[in-house]
Amino acid sequence: MSALSVELLAAATPPPITDAGNTRLALSALAGIAVIVVLITRFKLHAFLALTIGSGVLGSVAGAPLAKTVTSFTTGLGTTVASVGTLIALGSILGKLLADSGGADQIVDTILARTSEKRLPWAMALIAGLVGLPMFFEIGLVILIPVVLLVARRSGQSLIRIGIPALAGLSIMHGLVPPHPGPLAAIDAIHADMGTTLALGVLVALPTLAIAGPLFGRVASSWVHVSPPERMTPARASDELDTRPSFVATAGTMLLPVVMMLAKALADVFVDDQGSLTYRIFDVIGTPLIALLAAVIVAMFTLGRAAGFDKERMSATVDASLAPIAGVMLIVGAGGGFKQTLVDCGVGQTILDWSKDWNISALLLGWLIAVLIRIATGSATVAIISAAGLVGPLAEGMSTSHTSLLVLAVGAGSLFFSHVNDAGFWLVKEYFGMDIPQTLKTWSAMETVISVVALGFVMLLSVII
Repeated sequence: MSALSVELLAAATPPPITDAGNTRLALSALAGIAVIVVLITRFKLHAFLALTIGSGVLGSVAGAPLAKTVTSFTTGLGTTVASVGTLIALGSILGKLLADSGGADQIVDTILARTSEKRLPWAMALIAGLVGLPMFFEIGLVILIPVVLLVARRSGQSLIRIGIPALAGLSIMHGLVPPHPGPLAAIDAIHADMGTTLALGVLVALPTLAIAGPLFGRVASSWVHVSPPERMTPARASDELDTRPSFVATAGTMLLPVVMMLAKALADVFVDDQGSLTYRIFDVIGTPLIALLAAVIVAMFTLGRAAGFDKERMSATVDASLAPIAGVMLIVGAGGGFKQTLVDCGVGQTILDWSKDWNISALLLGWLIAVLIRIATGSATVAIISAAGLVGPLAEGMSTSHTSLLVLAVGAGSLFFSHVNDAGFWLVKEYFGMDIPQTLKTWSAMETVISVVALGFVMLLSVII
């Protein structure tokens, strides 16, 4: 097993902080989630406070010592902010430079000029799929958000109809297609072939994206009507500028972190000697933090300088980009804290214990286990790794293609129904300016459609090949 798989698997299955039985753990998870939803929807409490209180209720009902519950929550919050917060900040700076320089206007104007109104959702799905290939969901989201919001505002179309295809493209790549960490770890645990899994993953991802993205987006837009939030939507900068960056320069700057991370992913696959200088170079430049930081620095010249920004204007732009995301980072961090409390209390392990005696198809079993762990813990990565570890022995004797399909079934299950214990849920809610019921009807429903549709294609392929 690779170092990445060992590290993630260890993080996914820590020793429980309580000796509560399975029934009590299930009730504690339900109580914690219910408290969060009620505090936010009925009492209008800020999500950060609701998640904090909900984590305390979870630990109390589970019988965990208060000190250990607090430690789990703060550890999860700190880990999430450390891993995601810096990326959100860098992505916000890049987005602000993109907007203030007129670069976002250039991208949006080009998309609108060359794409018909009916094809806009399909164009957003394609762009998001390409951007999401080497990127974590959160990174791709903060990079694409300015474009999504501006396209929705300028085209006059529903934010949901434009945004759902972009979210679907990012999410599907994250859960089904290596080199994302979850699929990579599952490939290692199940001993699947990388190339076969990648090929079949793309084969499943494309029709799933069409159904869960543009097609479902049309349906979801009839359920929920929201406008791009003013605090997140960049103002049109072109009218105040004498010049603006070219389309090529803007697109190149946006794709720079994508290319850097994709280069690292390819090096992971094709470079055998992980101690070689070539591998170490790509390993560094493809780190999300380095890739986004490089993109921000490059953007200061290709976007800021091209628009005539002086040092003072550049500094003001960076300062202005950070204030709107303070609340987002706290909410996302608290979501990570709640997730870690669930994991540390042993909820995920409880589901694994319940599933040991199930007698069903290995593909369906892997999907169901991943679904239950995803719903309980909120983490797609924890779900895919835990489920893959459990069903891994069932892959013995399977053909190469069916072993890869088992990886994809587990990956599909790990995307099922994101809700209040998932940091991604809060990211989408805040960026799109929705309330909890609206987010459940759009984002959560989209994730469920992805999971079910992808499983359907996996089962179909298992019959054909």
